[in-house]
Amino acid sequence: MHDGVTIILDNRDLAQSVCGSNDANLKAIEKSLACRVTVRGNELRPVGLDEKGEGKFKQVMDNLIDLVHNGEIPSPDYVRALAGAAETEAGAGNMKDSIISIPHAFSKVFPRSNNQALYINAIRSCDVNFSVGPAGTGKTFLAIAVALSMVLSKKIRKLVLTRPVVESGESLGFLPGDLEQKINPYLRPLHDAMESLIPYETIARLEENRLIEIAPLAYMRGRSFNDAFIILDEAQNTTKEQMKMFLTRLGNGSRAVITGDITQIDLPKHIESGLLHAISILSSIDGIKITKLYTEDVVRNPLIKKIIQAYDDAQAEPAFIPVSAKSEGKRGV
Repeated sequence: MHDGVTIILDNRDLAQSVCGSNDANLKAIEKSLACRVTVRGNELRPVGLDEKGEGKFKQVMDNLIDLVHNGEIPSPDYVRALAGAAETEAGAGNMKDSIISIPHAFSKVFPRSNNQALYINAIRSCDVNFSVGPAGTGKTFLAIAVALSMVLSKKIRKLVLTRPVVESGESLGFLPGDLEQKINPYLRPLHDAMESLIPYETIARLEENRLIEIAPLAYMRGRSFNDAFIILDEAQNTTKEQMKMFLTRLGNGSRAVITGDITQIDLPKHIESGLLHAISILSSIDGIKITKLYTEDVVRNPLIKKIIQAYDDAQAEPAFIPVSAKSEGKRGV
């Protein structure tokens, strides 16, 4: 007879950290594994799982207990991701190994999906990484988090952030101010990501010492970066020539992360995206990794997933033409 699995927690502090505030972590486990977790004193037991499900529950709990023992405070989002990755031991291991610790940061950065964990580990292990996925999947945020952790722990000399300046509706010429003021809105999202991770004073000090540099892609030509972490954001809006120029800026000891959303290309229709072209010709080269993120990896407002899915569904269906428009078309023939 199958007796089931029971997790015994050593003390009240451990139980509180593992279960989360108001048992939020346990609720996340219950929802993710489709079970109910009963609590008796310091014992946790899942109800409604088969042996495979109980194995996943034990793996999740063992990982949470290990994290708490190491001083981490796992969130419900991380617990959900951990439960999703617990199909294999490797998946759970990826989640645990991909936590980002940044000196002087507000908190540690946890992956919220197995794909995000794979992305973080790829950035750490490969010199050139491409990340492709819809808005809100953490492509730029996670790359900046890893870069800051390396710069502030002096594993790499400087961080360079760049984007192509491509208009999507409003021309630069109509924006007020000089060139720097016109370019600023394009680069602002990169600053926003940094400010959500570390204090503004730390960013200002790093920029003053030229350890962080933010510049449009056009300013990269002719330069070479050694011992630097370079992030090219919104890469779907680069041309083939711009992408080649960027990739050939890499010097000794440098690594690059190129992020983009291939569903939001703002280039003229007759110009091929440098991101799509690069992925097609570079994917088989050792030292280059391509990570794909999907709608299920979206970590912004949950409503974003529904919006992306609605647009995807609309693209897959024939365009709706009102009856009146059809009639007018016939009359014009």
